[in-house]
Amino acid sequence: MRSPKLAALELRRFGRGTLPRAALAALLLLPLLYGALYLWSFWDPYGRLDRIPVALVNDDKGATAGGKKVAAGDAITKGLRDSDTFEWHEVSAAEAREGVENGTYYLSLTMPGDFSKKIASSSGQSPRTGALQVRTNDANNYIVGQISRTVFSEVRTAASTKASRSFLDKIFISFSDIHGATKKAADGADTLNGGIGKAKKGSKALADGLKEAKKGSGKLSGGLKKLNKGAGDLEDGSRQVADGTQTLADKVNGVAGKVGPFLKDNEKSIGDTAQLVADSASGIRHNLDTLVETAPAAAKGAHTASTTLNAVYKARCETLPIPDAACPELKKAKEAAADVAKVADDVNTLVDDQDGDLDKLDKNLATLQKQAQALADRSPHLSEDLTDAVSKINKLNEGADKVAKGTKKLHSGLGTAKTGAVDLNTGVGELTTGAGDLDGGLYKLVGGSGKLAGKLHDGVDRIPDYDKQDRDQRTQVMADPVRLASKDLHNAPNYGTGFAPYFIPLSLWVGAMVAYMLIQPLNRRALAAGASAWRIALAGWLPVAAVGVLQTAFLMAVLHWAIGLEMARAAGTVGFLFLVTACFAAIVQWLNARFGAAGRILVLALLMLQLTSAGGTYPVQTSPRFFNAIHPFLPMSYVVEALRRLITGGGLGPVWQACAVLAAFTVGALALTALSARRKQVWTLDRLHPELIL
Repeated sequence: MRSPKLAALELRRFGRGTLPRAALAALLLLPLLYGALYLWSFWDPYGRLDRIPVALVNDDKGATAGGKKVAAGDAITKGLRDSDTFEWHEVSAAEAREGVENGTYYLSLTMPGDFSKKIASSSGQSPRTGALQVRTNDANNYIVGQISRTVFSEVRTAASTKASRSFLDKIFISFSDIHGATKKAADGADTLNGGIGKAKKGSKALADGLKEAKKGSGKLSGGLKKLNKGAGDLEDGSRQVADGTQTLADKVNGVAGKVGPFLKDNEKSIGDTAQLVADSASGIRHNLDTLVETAPAAAKGAHTASTTLNAVYKARCETLPIPDAACPELKKAKEAAADVAKVADDVNTLVDDQDGDLDKLDKNLATLQKQAQALADRSPHLSEDLTDAVSKINKLNEGADKVAKGTKKLHSGLGTAKTGAVDLNTGVGELTTGAGDLDGGLYKLVGGSGKLAGKLHDGVDRIPDYDKQDRDQRTQVMADPVRLASKDLHNAPNYGTGFAPYFIPLSLWVGAMVAYMLIQPLNRRALAAGASAWRIALAGWLPVAAVGVLQTAFLMAVLHWAIGLEMARAAGTVGFLFLVTACFAAIVQWLNARFGAAGRILVLALLMLQLTSAGGTYPVQTSPRFFNAIHPFLPMSYVVEALRRLITGGGLGPVWQACAVLAAFTVGALALTALSARRKQVWTLDRLHPELIL
């Protein structure tokens, strides 16, 4: 009889009577107890965290920062109550402590009284860290404690980010204030640099003008010195002439009656004196012309220097927004130039005031010269013209007296003018030196102010100036500079989907294990009939494999349509599970066929080894070395990895590898079962009287 027919006969046994049928139905539905019930209970625990009672204590008293009320505790409380994380109960600190202890609450979150105050301190001079207080009790539930640490870490991060934003926003506002102030300073430096540049040009013009003024003042001083000396000589000579003419007049008038003989005896002396008077009058007239020509030019030069200094002083010290550093020296120079101009004006005024007198003096001198010359010419004949001589002598005496007085006044004025001219020349010399120093200093100042303006502008460019939108964006980035930009290539929508690759093969293994409690691993009829070992092995494997296919169909139907398992490759998943159940059936068959009753224990032990080393919950790398060592040699390791790719998506490399491994295990297990069947065809005492019967 062929193996399929033998398998059909084995299954047909379950149709005889109510209990066999019930046993077959239970066998088909048994994987649901492991696969469906387990996955259903763990399907989406994180989506139901809002059912977990948690105590929330808000003792925060608030604070004030920057004139604004800060209530971080209230804000966090509102955010938590509006969230779907945990079932929050606002209670007192004592109630929270007692509730966590007796299990009323799984954990508690407390915001202390100074929570807002410490957060607000981040923008003050003494920043402190605010602390959220979490109380857990692993005696209530260890997993909830682990979940809470993740949730509260996010709460802490959100609170820290909010506090950091306030602090950083003030920093960026300060940057804008510094930028504005530096911009004003840079603009002021530009204005200063422009004013100093103009001052530099003015100082250059001043230095050049003062050099010319120095030359003029030197000439004026030398000319006035010569004039003063000539005026002194003129004063002495005119006084001597006046004294002589007075003596002459006194004598002539006193001895008019006796003058005839006198004249006759003194004609030569009178002639010589008259000639001296004529020559002296001629010299005085010549010096008067020189004084009249020089005085206005000197006054004009002095005024030019004074005007130039006044203009420079006004431009540098009265019109600029920032007064020139050289203003005190310029002021002294201006005042000295004004004094010199006044002295020159005094000389010029003297000449102007005496213009009429000088003209008269000149005329008188001309007359005196003419009369003296005439007297000198006629002196040999004075005795003959006494009356005329007496009259002319008196007139000569009067003119000589006027000339003496005029020359005295002239000498006095020229003395003052000479002193002023000397002071002017000295002052202009000092001003020339000071103007040179000023020009050099302004040259350096122009360079320094230019560098200052440039550096300030560079500083303005380097100091950020953020508007509100930019400031908010930068504050957000710096307060939370690192974000987790996660991308799940093949997302498992819930906890149950993630664990389905682990619980499905568990249920199929249990299904095969229970199936061989009801179905014989080796068909007894075939053994008794002496059938071939391979036929016997296949006859014992095919019924369980067929049951496994039905188990898989029922399990996946319930998981998909009742619980909601979505598979990226549904047909591939079901087809792969048919191979899985065939492999598991072959392995369980061999263990039962080879070891008998002890094989059932080995099946259970092998299940435990596979569950602990398959990496179905945590990565196998996190397990002890023993489980890492046996991981590559057990079929469920490959089944779990392949089901993850079939259910959630991804490359099919692990699927094909798993198919190859499962096929190898299936063929290998069937071969070992066939070997066991050959051995079973020989009866021994151990078979007749087994040591253990289950």
